Amino acid sequence: MNKDQIKGRVEETKGKVKETAGHVTGNQDLEDRGTMEKVAGKTQKTYGDIKEDVRRDVRKDMGDSH
Repeated sequence: MNKDQIKGRVEETKGKVKETAGHVTGNQDLEDRGTMEKVAGKTQKTYGDIKEDVRRDVRKDMGDSH
């Protein structure tokens, strides 16, 4: 797991909490900020997932050629 995956999951979770808190309290601004953080976290997590997949494929290819 790389830093982007970890940071993305943290931000996604924080966003979900804010989104839910905003929904429960009727605070639309908080809910919207939470939604944006959640989406940003998912994006960063996905970026980290892709980096990890590429890294894994490169290692696999290097091992296959030797």
